[in-house]
Amino acid sequence: MKPQTKEILDGAKNLHFAGIGGISMSTIALLALKKGFAVTGSDRSESDAVKKLMAAGIPVTIGHLPESVEGKDAVIYTAALGMENPELSHAVELGIPLISRGEFLGYLMCDYQTRIGVSGTHGKTTTTSMISHLMIHAGYDPTVANGAILPQIGSAYRPGSEDYFVYEACEYKDSFLSFEPSIAVITNVELDHTDYFDSIEAIIASFRKAIEPSHAVVANMDSDNVKKALVGYDGWVIGISLVDENADFYPRDLRYDHGKGVYTLCKKGIPLCEITLPVIGEFNVYNSLCAAAVAITCGVEPADVAAAFPSFTGAARRFEQKGIVSVEGGQIAVYDDYAHHPDEIKATLEAATRLGYNRVICIFQPHTYSRTHDLLPQFKEAFGAADEVIFADIYAARETDTKGVSSALLAKETGRRYLPSFEAIADDLAKNAKAGDLILTMGAGDVYKVAGMVLKRLK
Repeated sequence: MKPQTKEILDGAKNLHFAGIGGISMSTIALLALKKGFAVTGSDRSESDAVKKLMAAGIPVTIGHLPESVEGKDAVIYTAALGMENPELSHAVELGIPLISRGEFLGYLMCDYQTRIGVSGTHGKTTTTSMISHLMIHAGYDPTVANGAILPQIGSAYRPGSEDYFVYEACEYKDSFLSFEPSIAVITNVELDHTDYFDSIEAIIASFRKAIEPSHAVVANMDSDNVKKALVGYDGWVIGISLVDENADFYPRDLRYDHGKGVYTLCKKGIPLCEITLPVIGEFNVYNSLCAAAVAITCGVEPADVAAAFPSFTGAARRFEQKGIVSVEGGQIAVYDDYAHHPDEIKATLEAATRLGYNRVICIFQPHTYSRTHDLLPQFKEAFGAADEVIFADIYAARETDTKGVSSALLAKETGRRYLPSFEAIADDLAKNAKAGDLILTMGAGDVYKVAGMVLKRLK
Protein backbone atom coordinates (compact mmCIF):
# COMPACT_ATOMS: atom_id res chain seq x y z
CA MET A 1 0.00 0.00 0.00
CA LYS A 2 1.26 3.46 -0.87
CA PRO A 3 2.07 5.63 2.18
CA GLN A 4 -0.05 8.48 0.79
CA THR A 5 -3.07 6.16 0.61
CA LYS A 6 -2.90 5.49 4.34
CA GLU A 7 -2.48 9.19 5.07
CA ILE A 8 -5.52 10.09 2.94
CA LEU A 9 -7.77 7.41 4.38
CA ASP A 10 -6.71 7.93 8.00
CA GLY A 11 -8.07 11.46 7.68
CA ALA A 12 -11.15 10.58 5.63
CA LYS A 13 -14.76 10.23 6.75
CA ASN A 14 -16.90 10.31 3.59
CA LEU A 15 -16.14 7.80 0.83
CA HIS A 16 -17.81 7.29 -2.52
CA PHE A 17 -17.57 3.95 -4.37
CA ALA A 18 -17.80 4.26 -8.16
CA GLY A 19 -19.02 0.94 -9.55
CA ILE A 20 -20.19 -0.28 -6.16
CA GLY A 21 -22.38 -3.06 -7.55
CA GLY A 22 -19.51 -5.37 -8.47
CA ILE A 23 -18.98 -8.35 -6.18
CA SER A 24 -15.60 -7.14 -4.91
CA MET A 25 -16.59 -3.48 -4.67
CA SER A 26 -19.77 -4.27 -2.75
CA THR A 27 -17.73 -6.40 -0.35
CA ILE A 28 -15.19 -3.70 0.48
CA ALA A 29 -17.95 -1.09 0.72
CA LEU A 30 -19.51 -3.15 3.51
CA LEU A 31 -16.09 -3.50 5.15
CA ALA A 32 -15.69 0.29 4.96
CA LEU A 33 -19.09 0.75 6.59
CA LYS A 34 -18.08 -1.64 9.37
CA LYS A 35 -14.88 0.35 9.90
CA GLY A 36 -16.93 3.51 10.48
CA PHE A 37 -16.74 5.37 7.16
CA ALA A 38 -19.79 7.15 5.75
CA VAL A 39 -20.27 5.31 2.46
CA THR A 40 -22.15 6.17 -0.75
CA GLY A 41 -21.97 4.48 -4.12
CA SER A 42 -23.06 4.43 -7.72
CA ASP A 43 -23.51 1.82 -10.39
CA ARG A 44 -24.81 1.65 -13.93
CA SER A 45 -27.86 -0.45 -13.02
CA GLU A 46 -29.77 -1.84 -10.09
CA SER A 47 -28.85 -5.38 -9.08
CA ASP A 48 -29.26 -7.76 -6.18
CA ALA A 49 -25.91 -6.54 -4.82
CA VAL A 50 -27.08 -2.92 -5.01
CA LYS A 51 -30.31 -3.79 -3.22
CA LYS A 52 -28.34 -5.49 -0.41
CA LEU A 53 -26.09 -2.45 -0.05
CA MET A 54 -29.07 -0.14 0.19
CA ALA A 55 -30.66 -2.46 2.75
CA ALA A 56 -27.44 -2.19 4.77
CA GLY A 57 -27.83 1.59 4.81
CA ILE A 58 -25.55 2.59 1.93
CA PRO A 59 -27.17 5.11 -0.48
CA VAL A 60 -26.58 4.03 -4.09
CA THR A 61 -27.21 6.21 -7.14
CA ILE A 62 -28.12 4.44 -10.39
CA GLY A 63 -25.96 5.99 -13.07
CA HIS A 64 -22.57 7.70 -12.87
CA LEU A 65 -23.23 11.37 -12.15
CA PRO A 66 -20.49 13.97 -11.56
CA GLU A 67 -22.29 15.45 -8.58
CA SER A 68 -22.17 12.11 -6.74
CA VAL A 69 -18.53 12.71 -5.74
CA GLU A 70 -18.98 16.25 -4.44
CA GLY A 71 -18.19 16.64 -0.75
CA LYS A 72 -16.35 13.32 -0.54
CA ASP A 73 -12.92 12.84 1.02
CA ALA A 74 -11.94 10.13 -1.47
CA VAL A 75 -13.41 8.13 -4.34
CA ILE A 76 -12.83 4.37 -4.45
CA TYR A 77 -13.06 3.00 -7.97
CA THR A 78 -13.07 -0.34 -9.74
CA ALA A 79 -10.49 -1.15 -12.42
CA ALA A 80 -13.35 -1.65 -14.88
CA LEU A 81 -13.86 2.14 -15.00
CA GLY A 82 -11.67 4.41 -17.11
CA MET A 83 -10.82 8.05 -16.50
CA GLU A 84 -13.54 9.06 -18.97
CA ASN A 85 -16.06 8.06 -16.30
CA PRO A 86 -17.86 11.32 -15.30
CA GLU A 87 -17.43 10.67 -11.58
CA LEU A 88 -13.71 10.00 -11.80
CA SER A 89 -13.03 12.92 -14.11
CA HIS A 90 -15.04 15.29 -11.89
CA ALA A 91 -13.19 14.05 -8.81
CA VAL A 92 -9.91 14.93 -10.53
CA GLU A 93 -11.27 18.41 -11.34
CA LEU A 94 -12.20 18.92 -7.69
CA GLY A 95 -8.90 17.54 -6.37
CA ILE A 96 -10.58 14.61 -4.62
CA PRO A 97 -8.17 11.66 -4.25
CA LEU A 98 -8.87 8.55 -6.34
CA ILE A 99 -8.03 5.23 -4.69
CA SER A 100 -8.28 1.90 -6.52
CA ARG A 101 -10.25 -1.00 -5.14
CA GLY A 102 -7.04 -2.92 -4.49
CA GLU A 103 -5.38 -0.02 -2.67
CA PHE A 104 -8.42 0.40 -0.44
CA LEU A 105 -8.60 -3.31 0.37
CA GLY A 106 -4.89 -3.21 1.23
CA TYR A 107 -5.62 -0.36 3.64
CA LEU A 108 -8.46 -2.26 5.30
CA MET A 109 -6.20 -5.25 5.96
CA CYS A 110 -3.64 -3.35 8.00
CA ASP A 111 -5.37 -4.10 11.30
CA TYR A 112 -5.50 -7.88 10.78
CA GLN A 113 -2.94 -10.17 12.36
CA THR A 114 -2.85 -12.92 9.70
CA ARG A 115 -3.73 -12.03 6.13
CA ILE A 116 -4.33 -14.95 3.77
CA GLY A 117 -4.22 -13.83 0.13
CA VAL A 118 -5.35 -16.31 -2.51
CA SER A 119 -4.08 -15.67 -6.03
CA GLY A 120 -3.90 -17.59 -9.29
CA THR A 121 -5.16 -17.49 -12.85
CA HIS A 122 -7.78 -20.12 -12.01
CA GLY A 123 -9.34 -21.37 -8.79
CA LYS A 124 -8.74 -18.41 -6.49
CA THR A 125 -12.43 -17.81 -5.74
CA THR A 126 -13.13 -21.46 -4.92
CA THR A 127 -9.93 -21.78 -2.89
CA THR A 128 -10.79 -18.63 -0.93
CA SER A 129 -14.23 -20.11 -0.31
CA MET A 130 -12.77 -23.44 0.81
CA ILE A 131 -10.31 -21.83 3.23
CA SER A 132 -13.09 -19.71 4.71
CA HIS A 133 -15.37 -22.73 5.07
CA LEU A 134 -12.69 -24.87 6.74
CA MET A 135 -11.79 -22.17 9.23
CA ILE A 136 -15.39 -21.28 10.09
CA HIS A 137 -16.26 -24.96 10.50
CA ALA A 138 -13.31 -25.36 12.88
CA GLY A 139 -14.57 -22.52 15.08
CA TYR A 140 -12.34 -19.76 13.81
CA ASP A 141 -13.81 -16.32 13.14
CA PRO A 142 -12.19 -15.07 9.91
CA THR A 143 -13.08 -11.90 8.07
CA VAL A 144 -13.70 -12.86 4.43
CA ALA A 145 -13.60 -10.87 1.19
CA ASN A 146 -14.31 -13.21 -1.69
CA GLY A 147 -14.88 -12.88 -5.44
CA ALA A 148 -18.22 -14.69 -5.36
CA ILE A 149 -21.00 -15.47 -2.94
CA LEU A 150 -20.27 -18.32 -0.57
CA PRO A 151 -23.62 -20.03 0.08
CA GLN A 152 -22.69 -20.99 3.64
CA ILE A 153 -22.51 -17.31 4.63
CA GLY A 154 -24.95 -16.00 2.01
CA SER A 155 -22.50 -13.35 0.88
CA ALA A 156 -19.06 -12.69 -0.57
CA TYR A 157 -18.31 -10.78 2.62
CA ARG A 158 -18.09 -11.98 6.20
CA PRO A 159 -17.25 -9.68 9.10
CA GLY A 160 -15.12 -11.45 11.66
CA SER A 161 -12.38 -10.93 14.19
CA GLU A 162 -9.09 -9.23 13.41
CA ASP A 163 -7.14 -12.48 13.83
CA TYR A 164 -7.59 -13.71 10.25
CA PHE A 165 -8.45 -11.98 6.98
CA VAL A 166 -9.07 -14.38 4.07
CA TYR A 167 -9.27 -12.63 0.72
CA GLU A 168 -9.14 -13.19 -3.01
CA ALA A 169 -6.12 -11.47 -4.56
CA CYS A 170 -6.75 -10.65 -8.23
CA GLU A 171 -3.82 -10.06 -10.55
CA TYR A 172 -5.69 -7.89 -13.07
CA LYS A 173 -3.93 -4.53 -13.46
CA ASP A 174 -1.58 -5.68 -10.65
CA SER A 175 -4.23 -4.98 -8.02
CA PHE A 176 -2.78 -7.69 -5.76
CA LEU A 177 0.42 -5.66 -5.42
CA SER A 178 -1.52 -3.41 -3.04
CA PHE A 179 -1.77 -6.20 -0.46
CA GLU A 180 0.71 -7.49 2.10
CA PRO A 181 -0.27 -11.11 2.79
CA SER A 182 1.10 -13.05 5.75
CA ILE A 183 0.34 -16.26 3.88
CA ALA A 184 0.10 -16.11 0.08
CA VAL A 185 -1.45 -18.81 -2.08
CA ILE A 186 -0.70 -19.36 -5.77
CA THR A 187 -3.06 -21.91 -7.32
CA ASN A 188 -1.53 -21.63 -10.84
CA VAL A 189 -0.17 -19.06 -13.28
CA GLU A 190 -1.21 -18.90 -16.95
CA LEU A 191 -1.47 -16.26 -19.69
CA ASP A 192 -4.61 -14.15 -19.22
CA HIS A 193 -5.74 -10.51 -19.06
CA THR A 194 -3.94 -9.82 -22.32
CA ASP A 195 -5.37 -6.31 -22.38
CA TYR A 196 -2.95 -5.56 -19.54
CA PHE A 197 -0.20 -8.20 -19.54
CA ASP A 198 1.75 -8.48 -22.79
CA SER A 199 3.39 -11.84 -22.01
CA ILE A 200 3.43 -14.76 -19.58
CA GLU A 201 6.77 -13.44 -18.35
CA ALA A 202 5.08 -10.19 -17.30
CA ILE A 203 2.45 -12.13 -15.36
CA ILE A 204 5.05 -14.30 -13.62
CA ALA A 205 6.98 -11.16 -12.63
CA SER A 206 3.83 -9.70 -11.06
CA PHE A 207 3.15 -12.85 -9.04
CA ARG A 208 6.77 -12.77 -7.89
CA LYS A 209 6.27 -9.23 -6.58
CA ALA A 210 2.93 -10.11 -5.00
CA ILE A 211 4.38 -12.79 -2.71
CA GLU A 212 7.39 -10.75 -1.55
CA PRO A 213 5.78 -9.44 1.68
CA SER A 214 4.55 -12.87 2.83
CA HIS A 215 6.36 -15.07 5.31
CA ALA A 216 4.84 -18.22 3.74
CA VAL A 217 3.56 -19.24 0.30
CA VAL A 218 1.29 -22.20 -0.39
CA ALA A 219 2.24 -23.02 -3.96
CA ASN A 220 1.11 -25.47 -6.65
CA MET A 221 4.43 -27.13 -7.46
CA ASP A 222 2.95 -28.94 -10.48
CA SER A 223 2.87 -25.59 -12.30
CA ASP A 224 6.15 -24.60 -13.96
CA ASN A 225 5.04 -20.98 -14.01
CA VAL A 226 4.36 -21.03 -10.27
CA LYS A 227 7.87 -22.37 -9.68
CA LYS A 228 9.24 -19.55 -11.83
CA ALA A 229 7.31 -17.04 -9.70
CA LEU A 230 9.01 -18.48 -6.60
CA VAL A 231 12.52 -17.78 -7.91
CA GLY A 232 14.20 -15.41 -5.48
CA TYR A 233 11.56 -15.82 -2.76
CA ASP A 234 13.29 -16.41 0.60
CA GLY A 235 10.25 -17.23 2.76
CA TRP A 236 8.65 -20.53 3.69
CA VAL A 237 7.35 -22.44 0.66
CA ILE A 238 4.60 -24.97 1.39
CA GLY A 239 4.26 -27.07 -1.74
CA ILE A 240 1.21 -29.01 -2.89
CA SER A 241 1.24 -31.56 -5.71
CA LEU A 242 -0.76 -34.32 -7.34
CA VAL A 243 2.32 -36.08 -8.69
CA ASP A 244 5.11 -35.60 -6.13
CA GLU A 245 4.67 -37.74 -3.01
CA ASN A 246 7.44 -35.75 -1.32
CA ALA A 247 5.47 -32.51 -1.52
CA ASP A 248 4.37 -30.91 1.72
CA PHE A 249 0.76 -31.86 0.95
CA TYR A 250 -0.12 -34.69 -1.42
CA PRO A 251 -3.28 -36.79 -2.17
CA ARG A 252 -2.61 -40.50 -1.86
CA ASP A 253 -4.95 -43.02 -3.53
CA LEU A 254 -6.80 -40.28 -5.41
CA ARG A 255 -9.95 -41.49 -7.16
CA TYR A 256 -13.13 -39.92 -8.47
CA ASP A 257 -16.65 -40.79 -7.41
CA HIS A 258 -18.96 -39.40 -10.12
CA GLY A 259 -16.33 -36.78 -10.87
CA LYS A 260 -15.72 -35.82 -7.23
CA GLY A 261 -12.29 -36.35 -5.70
CA VAL A 262 -11.69 -38.75 -2.81
CA TYR A 263 -8.19 -39.15 -1.34
CA THR A 264 -5.97 -39.55 1.68
CA LEU A 265 -4.37 -36.23 2.57
CA CYS A 266 -0.69 -36.69 3.33
CA LYS A 267 1.84 -34.26 4.76
CA LYS A 268 5.45 -35.10 3.91
CA GLY A 269 4.27 -38.63 3.12
CA ILE A 270 2.46 -39.10 6.44
CA PRO A 271 -1.31 -39.75 6.18
CA LEU A 272 -3.37 -37.11 7.97
CA CYS A 273 -7.03 -37.73 7.11
CA GLU A 274 -9.47 -38.89 4.45
CA ILE A 275 -10.88 -36.17 2.21
CA THR A 276 -14.20 -36.51 0.36
CA LEU A 277 -14.96 -33.60 -1.93
CA PRO A 278 -18.52 -32.62 -2.88
CA VAL A 279 -17.32 -30.67 -5.94
CA ILE A 280 -16.12 -32.05 -9.26
CA GLY A 281 -12.86 -32.07 -11.14
CA GLU A 282 -9.12 -32.42 -10.75
CA PHE A 283 -8.92 -28.64 -10.48
CA ASN A 284 -10.92 -28.82 -7.25
CA VAL A 285 -8.51 -31.42 -5.88
CA TYR A 286 -5.77 -28.82 -6.38
CA ASN A 287 -7.96 -26.16 -4.76
CA SER A 288 -8.68 -28.44 -1.80
CA LEU A 289 -4.98 -29.18 -1.27
CA CYS A 290 -4.21 -25.46 -1.16
CA ALA A 291 -7.09 -24.85 1.25
CA ALA A 292 -6.16 -27.75 3.52
CA ALA A 293 -2.52 -26.63 3.56
CA VAL A 294 -3.52 -23.11 4.66
CA ALA A 295 -5.97 -24.32 7.29
CA ILE A 296 -3.55 -26.82 8.83
CA THR A 297 -0.74 -24.25 8.76
CA CYS A 298 -3.06 -21.93 10.72
CA GLY A 299 -3.66 -24.63 13.33
CA VAL A 300 -6.84 -26.36 12.14
CA GLU A 301 -6.73 -30.05 13.03
CA PRO A 302 -6.71 -32.47 10.06
CA ALA A 303 -9.77 -34.24 11.48
CA ASP A 304 -11.65 -30.92 11.37
CA VAL A 305 -10.52 -30.36 7.77
CA ALA A 306 -11.87 -33.79 6.82
CA ALA A 307 -15.15 -33.14 8.66
CA ALA A 308 -15.68 -29.78 6.97
CA PHE A 309 -15.17 -30.62 3.30
CA PRO A 310 -18.35 -32.71 2.73
CA SER A 311 -20.54 -29.72 3.62
CA PHE A 312 -18.75 -27.35 1.25
CA THR A 313 -21.26 -26.44 -1.45
CA GLY A 314 -18.97 -24.42 -3.68
CA ALA A 315 -19.03 -20.75 -4.58
CA ALA A 316 -21.72 -19.10 -6.67
CA ARG A 317 -21.31 -19.64 -10.42
CA ARG A 318 -18.72 -22.39 -9.89
CA PHE A 319 -20.45 -25.40 -11.45
CA GLU A 320 -23.58 -24.31 -9.62
CA GLN A 321 -26.70 -26.39 -10.09
CA LYS A 322 -29.50 -24.05 -11.18
CA GLY A 323 -32.22 -26.65 -11.49
CA ILE A 324 -33.35 -30.09 -12.62
CA VAL A 325 -36.47 -30.48 -14.73
CA SER A 326 -38.42 -33.68 -15.22
CA VAL A 327 -39.30 -34.36 -18.85
CA GLU A 328 -40.56 -37.35 -20.77
CA GLY A 329 -38.08 -40.16 -20.27
CA GLY A 330 -36.12 -38.64 -17.40
CA GLN A 331 -34.56 -35.34 -16.37
CA ILE A 332 -32.59 -32.40 -17.76
CA ALA A 333 -30.04 -30.74 -15.44
CA VAL A 334 -29.03 -27.09 -15.80
CA TYR A 335 -25.74 -25.83 -14.36
CA ASP A 336 -23.86 -22.54 -14.51
CA ASP A 337 -20.11 -21.91 -14.36
CA TYR A 338 -17.84 -18.86 -14.39
CA ALA A 339 -15.11 -20.45 -16.55
CA HIS A 340 -13.90 -18.04 -19.22
CA HIS A 341 -10.27 -19.01 -19.85
CA PRO A 342 -9.58 -21.93 -22.24
CA ASP A 343 -7.87 -24.00 -19.54
CA GLU A 344 -10.82 -23.53 -17.18
CA ILE A 345 -13.31 -24.40 -19.91
CA LYS A 346 -11.49 -27.58 -20.89
CA ALA A 347 -11.11 -28.76 -17.29
CA THR A 348 -14.73 -28.04 -16.37
CA LEU A 349 -16.16 -29.76 -19.45
CA GLU A 350 -13.98 -32.82 -18.95
CA ALA A 351 -15.12 -33.04 -15.33
CA ALA A 352 -18.77 -32.65 -16.39
CA THR A 353 -18.49 -35.68 -18.67
CA ARG A 354 -17.77 -37.84 -15.60
CA LEU A 355 -21.18 -37.16 -14.08
CA GLY A 356 -22.97 -39.76 -16.18
CA TYR A 357 -25.22 -37.60 -18.37
CA ASN A 358 -25.99 -38.65 -21.93
CA ARG A 359 -24.90 -35.32 -23.40
CA VAL A 360 -23.10 -32.21 -22.17
CA ILE A 361 -24.42 -29.10 -23.93
CA CYS A 362 -22.31 -25.99 -23.35
CA ILE A 363 -23.57 -22.43 -23.85
CA PHE A 364 -20.45 -20.26 -23.88
CA GLN A 365 -20.23 -16.48 -23.78
CA PRO A 366 -16.66 -15.25 -24.43
CA HIS A 367 -15.48 -12.52 -22.09
CA THR A 368 -13.71 -9.51 -23.68
CA TYR A 369 -12.52 -9.13 -27.25
CA SER A 370 -8.85 -9.09 -26.23
CA ARG A 371 -8.98 -12.45 -24.46
CA THR A 372 -10.98 -14.03 -27.31
CA HIS A 373 -8.57 -12.71 -29.93
CA ASP A 374 -5.30 -13.35 -28.13
CA LEU A 375 -6.19 -16.85 -26.92
CA LEU A 376 -8.12 -17.92 -30.03
CA PRO A 377 -5.91 -20.98 -30.74
CA GLN A 378 -6.52 -22.22 -27.18
CA PHE A 379 -10.25 -21.55 -27.39
CA LYS A 380 -10.42 -23.65 -30.56
CA GLU A 381 -9.12 -26.62 -28.55
CA ALA A 382 -11.09 -26.08 -25.34
CA PHE A 383 -14.54 -27.51 -26.17
CA GLY A 384 -13.69 -31.04 -27.27
CA ALA A 385 -15.38 -32.73 -24.32
CA ALA A 386 -18.77 -31.11 -24.99
CA ASP A 387 -21.28 -32.93 -27.18
CA GLU A 388 -22.78 -29.63 -28.34
CA VAL A 389 -21.65 -26.01 -28.04
CA ILE A 390 -23.61 -22.83 -28.72
CA PHE A 391 -21.74 -19.52 -28.65
CA ALA A 392 -23.39 -16.34 -27.43
CA ASP A 393 -22.11 -12.90 -28.38
CA ILE A 394 -18.90 -11.72 -26.72
CA TYR A 395 -19.40 -9.93 -23.41
CA ALA A 396 -17.49 -6.72 -24.02
CA ALA A 397 -17.07 -5.72 -20.36
CA ARG A 398 -14.61 -2.80 -20.34
CA GLU A 399 -13.71 -3.03 -24.06
CA THR A 400 -14.89 -1.99 -27.50
CA ASP A 401 -14.54 -4.19 -30.57
CA THR A 402 -11.17 -3.35 -32.10
CA LYS A 403 -9.92 -6.90 -32.60
CA GLY A 404 -12.07 -8.13 -35.47
CA VAL A 405 -13.12 -11.23 -33.55
CA SER A 406 -16.64 -12.51 -32.87
CA SER A 407 -18.54 -15.45 -31.50
CA ALA A 408 -19.68 -16.26 -35.02
CA LEU A 409 -16.01 -16.60 -36.00
CA LEU A 410 -15.33 -18.77 -32.96
CA ALA A 411 -18.25 -21.03 -33.89
CA LYS A 412 -16.95 -21.34 -37.45
CA GLU A 413 -13.41 -22.12 -36.27
CA THR A 414 -14.63 -24.83 -33.89
CA GLY A 415 -17.37 -26.32 -36.07
CA ARG A 416 -19.99 -25.40 -33.48
CA ARG A 417 -23.04 -23.14 -33.52
CA TYR A 418 -23.64 -19.44 -32.90
CA LEU A 419 -27.01 -17.90 -32.03
CA PRO A 420 -27.51 -14.12 -31.90
CA SER A 421 -29.47 -13.71 -28.66
CA PHE A 422 -30.15 -15.31 -25.29
CA GLU A 423 -33.81 -15.71 -26.33
CA ALA A 424 -32.81 -17.66 -29.44
CA ILE A 425 -30.49 -19.88 -27.39
CA ALA A 426 -33.13 -20.59 -24.75
CA ASP A 427 -35.76 -21.35 -27.40
CA ASP A 428 -33.37 -23.73 -29.17
CA LEU A 429 -32.54 -25.59 -25.96
CA ALA A 430 -36.16 -25.85 -24.89
CA LYS A 431 -36.97 -27.37 -28.26
CA ASN A 432 -34.03 -29.75 -28.63
CA ALA A 433 -32.87 -30.75 -25.13
CA LYS A 434 -33.63 -34.33 -24.17
CA ALA A 435 -33.84 -36.43 -21.04
CA GLY A 436 -30.35 -37.19 -19.78
CA ASP A 437 -28.85 -33.89 -20.96
CA LEU A 438 -26.68 -31.61 -18.87
CA ILE A 439 -26.99 -27.99 -20.00
CA LEU A 440 -24.07 -25.84 -18.85
CA THR A 441 -24.03 -22.05 -19.25
CA MET A 442 -20.47 -20.81 -19.06
CA GLY A 443 -18.68 -17.46 -19.01
CA ALA A 444 -17.77 -14.46 -16.84
CA GLY A 445 -20.46 -12.15 -18.26
CA ASP A 446 -24.24 -12.43 -17.95
CA VAL A 447 -24.73 -15.79 -19.68
CA TYR A 448 -26.10 -17.13 -16.39
CA LYS A 449 -29.38 -15.51 -17.43
CA VAL A 450 -29.78 -18.21 -20.08
CA ALA A 451 -29.96 -20.87 -17.35
CA GLY A 452 -33.03 -19.23 -15.83
CA MET A 453 -34.63 -18.70 -19.22
CA VAL A 454 -34.13 -22.36 -20.17
CA LEU A 455 -35.52 -23.63 -16.89
CA LYS A 456 -38.58 -21.44 -17.28
CA ARG A 457 -39.21 -22.73 -20.80
CA LEU A 458 -38.63 -26.37 -19.88
CA LYS A 459 -41.00 -26.15 -16.94
